[in-house]
Amino acid sequence: MINSVVIVGGGTAGWMTASYLKAAFADRIQVTLVESERVSRIGVGEATFSTVRHFFDFLGLDEADWLPKCAGGYKLGIRFQDWSRPGEHFYHPFERLRVVDGFSLADWWLELGDRGRPFDRQCFITTKLCDNKRSPRMLDGSLFAADLDGSLGRSTLEEQRAQFPYAYHFDADAVAAYLTDYGVRRGVRHVLDDVLEVARDRRGWISHVRTKAHGDLAGDLFIDCTGFRGLLINETLGAEFESFADVLPNNKAVALRVPREDATEMDPYTSATALSAGWMWTIPLFRRNGTGYVYSDQYITPEAAERELRAAVGPGAADAVEASHITMRVGRNSRAWIGNCVAIGLSYAFVEPLESTGIFFIQYAIEQLVKHFPDETWDERLRADFNTRLFRVVEGVKEFLVLHYKSAQREDTPYWKEAKLRKAPDALAGRLELAASHLLDDETIFPYYHGFENYSWNAMNLGLGLIPPTARPAVRHIDPANARREFAKLQAEGEAMVAALPSCYEYLAGIND
Repeated sequence: MINSVVIVGGGTAGWMTASYLKAAFADRIQVTLVESERVSRIGVGEATFSTVRHFFDFLGLDEADWLPKCAGGYKLGIRFQDWSRPGEHFYHPFERLRVVDGFSLADWWLELGDRGRPFDRQCFITTKLCDNKRSPRMLDGSLFAADLDGSLGRSTLEEQRAQFPYAYHFDADAVAAYLTDYGVRRGVRHVLDDVLEVARDRRGWISHVRTKAHGDLAGDLFIDCTGFRGLLINETLGAEFESFADVLPNNKAVALRVPREDATEMDPYTSATALSAGWMWTIPLFRRNGTGYVYSDQYITPEAAERELRAAVGPGAADAVEASHITMRVGRNSRAWIGNCVAIGLSYAFVEPLESTGIFFIQYAIEQLVKHFPDETWDERLRADFNTRLFRVVEGVKEFLVLHYKSAQREDTPYWKEAKLRKAPDALAGRLELAASHLLDDETIFPYYHGFENYSWNAMNLGLGLIPPTARPAVRHIDPANARREFAKLQAEGEAMVAALPSCYEYLAGIND
């Protein structure tokens, strides 16, 4: 039996993995996590998918308990600012499009909608909540979409059948600390030490890691959570890394932790604002914002990027805040699992954080590891299936992110002009050709699980400006009365929710008391 797991590296990836393995297997698996106090964490992965609730529910953690301890906030979607043209924005919300007489409201918007008003304001309720900074929960804790509330129990990402209406913002270091306590209390052996050497057996597999103060740590299965370094998977086992620079050239980031002058002005969404050589994220935590500029150093220097970021944040709040400069390894390894070593998190793959996929990749990899957990036979078919699934999920996200740049209408700097000209993956080029004629569906988006549904692909294309000139011809032969009623109903429901729900800050202040 495989009953001893050694995780090298802490942070969000390491402690999510350790905690989940303990929740899944309890004392049947021995879990040791070794991390160095001298290794700094990236710590900018503060926004998530709505599916992250499966992770916390699997661990039996209640939102009202852990969220206040992690400076947490709500994320109803992503606001894209200035991507189509300066001064304009749209939302990519956690909300499926309603369907009327077999066609989504996006199809009906193409036929009946007011092209002078943004698509997202006419087809989603969430946009009203975002514009009015509303919490998704009432002051009594109930969810505005009551039928979606409650724990999911021990379920996984692929089992989500309904679209949950929000995700989280949180301090990644605080989440790692919270999960450290959770894991240690459930039996994870926590070793604070430096790894000096990674030893291999006659097969070339990892036999143990040698530490400075604790000696050799042996195990059956080793998990690499060492970030961009890839100590086990790359430096020891020689996994080949495939860069995505040809289609996603952003390779640098500069980040600031910015106090909010008015803490109550708390947005319930992530912002992605287009800048001259990339884009700026703004992630509202309970008492501060996490802000950063993701850019390509082909178009701007780190010094100039920091100046542009500080100018975008504005004078005052960030003047005394030290900037953190990050070099990103954008791409993925040829395999996530080699021999008896599995890479999870940045050590396997990373794409720029445009759609908050970092923690999603970690969660998906952990779930798949549990489903494909080996025994002493080390069935190669389990390993191959695991590698295929992780390959596909990253490839799907890569395509979706490239779409953001290919469909964006902004062309006012060399960076944005060349983003339109850059070659897209062949499959994506075909999808965009279809999207210029009609909306995409489940058969025409990336065909394997990657976390995004067809409504996301259509919301991005329509928001960015890739809009079919007309609706599908079939829509013109259907009585539009039901669609008109649904549009009116959606607007009325949105206004009622804005009136009933507290502000995001007001609700969170209540659970932070």
